Amino acid sequence: MQQINWAVLGCGHIAKTFMQSIQKVEAANVVACAASHLERAQQFALDHDIKSAFGDYNSMLAERNIRAVYIATTHNFHFEQIMMCLQHGKHVLCEKPLTLNAKQAKQAFDLAASNNLMLVEAVWTRFLPAIRSFQQLLSSGRIGEVLSVHANFSLNRDLPDTHRLKNKKLAGGALLDLGIYPITIADIVFAQTPKKIKSSVIMTKTGVDENSFYTLEYEGGKTAQLSAGFKMSGPTEATIMGDKGFIRIPFFLGAKTFEINTEGESAETCNFDFEDGSNFSFEIAHMTDFLLNDNCKSDIHSADSTLRVMKIMDEIREQWGLAYPGE
Repeated sequence: MQQINWAVLGCGHIAKTFMQSIQKVEAANVVACAASHLERAQQFALDHDIKSAFGDYNSMLAERNIRAVYIATTHNFHFEQIMMCLQHGKHVLCEKPLTLNAKQAKQAFDLAASNNLMLVEAVWTRFLPAIRSFQQLLSSGRIGEVLSVHANFSLNRDLPDTHRLKNKKLAGGALLDLGIYPITIADIVFAQTPKKIKSSVIMTKTGVDENSFYTLEYEGGKTAQLSAGFKMSGPTEATIMGDKGFIRIPFFLGAKTFEINTEGESAETCNFDFEDGSNFSFEIAHMTDFLLNDNCKSDIHSADSTLRVMKIMDEIREQWGLAYPGE
């Protein structure tokens, strides 16, 4: 069997989820990892049976047997590291958000296209079987014309000021880390740029958003009411409302099921279960399959869909006056 050799750039918590998930993809194999400290990379390699460990990224990227790189560092480093990988001729799957803003994302996609390389933002929600089936259901008109989306993703954590979510230098805040998911489900449903965005925010004393709320208005009077935060409790679910019924998706960002409610009929539950530890398997398999077939443009999460969401988040942050170092 042909295989795509992957490398992992950044050896923190999210990289462990990637390593669990890639075990489910037969055509994918991790051959190297790198961290800013060699000891961390060596321990990660030992824990996950990876052949080579590096204490600097350029040395790893110089390895000719690596075709694709998964970037698992904090948001503030993404743009620089994406560009570094692309300049070394590597395909890239980068954790969300792809970059700090749409301008950076556009520059990265342009470089990838000019070098015939695949660049994909790792928003795992978009690749899940439940979400793919949900999209097909919307297209069938089962709930009629979709008029509104309500979605929330919130945690309730007592975080120290030093935590990355509160750290402005690390591009912290609820929007880029959590709010991207409600915005993504709205984009999956409407797949267009909203004509108007209204938002409100509660800021931390460290200067990032703690709890935030967004109303997106689309053509034809369609709306999305969205929220995210790490200092409030609430149901992590999405409701998609049409003129003939509605769909409820519990824990929509990692959806395994959704419920269809149409007028005059009993509720119908659709299940698309997957094993724990396989969270990222579908995005890895998607990119691996495309690379095996020499296709560099994702038909699930394209440059256009990434840029639409990035521009929404740019506008929201501009309304708050929130800019990150390096923008």
